[in-house]
Amino acid sequence: MIIQPHPYHLVEPSPWPLGASFALLTTTFSGVMSFHGVANAGLFLTLGVIGTLTTMGLWWRDCIAEGTFQGHHTKPVQRGLSLGIILFIVSEVFFFLSIFWAFFDSALAPTVELGCAWPPAGIEPIYPFELPLLNTILLLSSGASVTWSHHALIAGDRKGSILGLVVTLIFALIFTGIQAYEYYQAGFTISDGAFGTCFFFSTGFHGAHVIIGSIFLTVALFRLMNYHLTNHHHVGYEGAILYWQT
Repeated sequence: MIIQPHPYHLVEPSPWPLGASFALLTTTFSGVMSFHGVANAGLFLTLGVIGTLTTMGLWWRDCIAEGTFQGHHTKPVQRGLSLGIILFIVSEVFFFLSIFWAFFDSALAPTVELGCAWPPAGIEPIYPFELPLLNTILLLSSGASVTWSHHALIAGDRKGSILGLVVTLIFALIFTGIQAYEYYQAGFTISDGAFGTCFFFSTGFHGAHVIIGSIFLTVALFRLMNYHLTNHHHVGYEGAILYWQT
């Protein structure tokens, strides 16, 4: 019997960091090659994405087993995991800050190349008080419902927590569908100068953020329904909520 004299988790050797590195490398290189029309690049891009998703799923499976069944996620470990999630979210905040910086740099002082106008001539922007406003309401509502779910879990109301999380995921699904429809109806593309690039780059990455957050919350719902989460041990769910509300 091995006695561990400290509350920290010394991780066992795992193949997933190496697997994730190769999968992401394949995805990145094949993505760039597909942009340049290299033959069969799409096939390697598909394999890279499948490899990345598979590695993520298996890695998360191991993390769930370590925290739920093996008891490795003690209080100090949970604090470390929460800090890691917060630092990751901070990096995302600065990523989106750079996107806003690019937008305001072009919008507040349009250069001659942009026709000294914003939006540039010939581009009809999406009216902000129609679908964008509806999506904003959906996101704010989802933040309220996921907060309700979290507080219900802390209070020991498991059914209320599940219901709040299901409502949140429904809002997320509707949001994603509306954004896809918005893209379909847009009268410009990402190649239409700085305006198109800023619009699709910012909303596209935000849409990816929502999709990843939806997967994060779906995993939390699965764990909640299978009694993995308790009112004092749900650091993964708290991380999903922090990610969602950022």
